[in-house]
Amino acid sequence: MAARGWGSFSNCGFDVGGAGVFHTYVHRCVLSGFCLSGCFSTPQFVVYWRAAPAVPKDLGQFQRQFATEEACQEYLAACRWPDGFACPRCDHRRAYALVTYRRWQCAACRHQVSLTAGTILHNTKTALTHWFWAAYLMTTDTRGISALLLQRQLGLRRYETAWMMLHKLRRAMVNMAREPLHGEIEVDDTWIGGPQPGLRGSRQLKGRHAVPVLVAVERRGERSGRVRMTVLRNFTAATMTALIKQQIAPGSTLYTDGLGSFSGLEQAGFDHVPLKQPLRRTFRTGAKSVVPLADRAIGNLQQWLIGTYHGVSRPQLQAYLDEFVFRHNRRQQPMAAFQTLLGLGTGRTPTPYRRIRGGRDMLKEG
Repeated sequence: MAARGWGSFSNCGFDVGGAGVFHTYVHRCVLSGFCLSGCFSTPQFVVYWRAAPAVPKDLGQFQRQFATEEACQEYLAACRWPDGFACPRCDHRRAYALVTYRRWQCAACRHQVSLTAGTILHNTKTALTHWFWAAYLMTTDTRGISALLLQRQLGLRRYETAWMMLHKLRRAMVNMAREPLHGEIEVDDTWIGGPQPGLRGSRQLKGRHAVPVLVAVERRGERSGRVRMTVLRNFTAATMTALIKQQIAPGSTLYTDGLGSFSGLEQAGFDHVPLKQPLRRTFRTGAKSVVPLADRAIGNLQQWLIGTYHGVSRPQLQAYLDEFVFRHNRRQQPMAAFQTLLGLGTGRTPTPYRRIRGGRDMLKEG
C-alpha cells in the first residue's frame, strides 16, 4: 500500500520542509518522482512502502542496520504501520517524517503523530539506538542482561535508566492475542524464593518469602514446546482452574501430579491425567518425575534468576517470568525475537514509571 509525502525540490535536490527537519527515507523505499524543469511550484513524490527490513542475522549486520536514529525511526514506523501511514484524524495516506521530533505530519490536515506515542517508548528521552541495543541484547543472549550490565554496555549515566528500559521491554513481551497452549501439556507448581524455616506447604504464603508459580509446558515428543508461567495468589482449586483455562485451550490433555488443587480440571473441559509423583528422596536413586518437561523448565528458570539477576522481588516476579517465557518460546530464532519484541512494543500501551516501580501494574494483573 502506498504512502505519499509532499515536499519541494530545489534544483532537483530534496529540501523537504526546510531547516533539515523534514526527511524521507528514500534509501530504504522505492521513490517515484520527476523534476521536469529545474524547479516547479507543486511537486510531489510518492513513497511506496515495503515490508520491514530483514531481521539482522549477526552482530555486525545489526550495527550496520541500526547505526543511526533515522534508521531506528524507519524500522519503528514499519512496525507500527505495516500497511503504510494512515492519519488518525482524517485517514489520509500521505505524511512527512519529522525526524528531529520523532513525529509524522499528515500532508492533508497537518495533524502530527508521535512515532512513540501510545507505545512503551512514549515520551522517552533516551536515544532509539540505545533502545534497539537493549532489545537486541535482551533477546539474543540466552542469559538475558541485567540493568547494571546494560548500563555499562551502553554507557548510560544512571542505573535507573537501564532498569526502566528493561522493565518497559518486559511489559511488551506478552502478546495479548497469543494462541493458548494445546495438545498434551504438563502442568506443575513450584516455589520461587527460599523456604521459610519451620513452615511447610501453603503456610509459606503467609510471609510471602517464597512465591508460588504455576508452570505449563507443551509436550512435543520428548522435547518442550511453548511454555506459560504465572504467579499464583494461592493454591485453591478455583484459582488454579481459572488460570489454566486462561492459558490452555479446552479439550487439551493435562498431565499433573496428585495435588488436590488440580481435581476440578475435568469439570472445566480438560482431559486430566493425574500421576503419582515419587518422593523427593527417591530421585537420587534414579526415580523419574511424572512431569519431566515442567520440572526442566522450572530448573532452568531458577538457575536463570540466580545466575543473571541474583534474585528478584515478588512484585516484579511476573515480569521476569514473562521474559523467560518470551525467550524460551523463541529460542530457535533468537534474532527474530528482536523483531517480534519491537512489533509487540509498538502495540502496547505505555506504563508510567510510578506504576512500574514496586510492580503495581503486575500486582493488579496478577
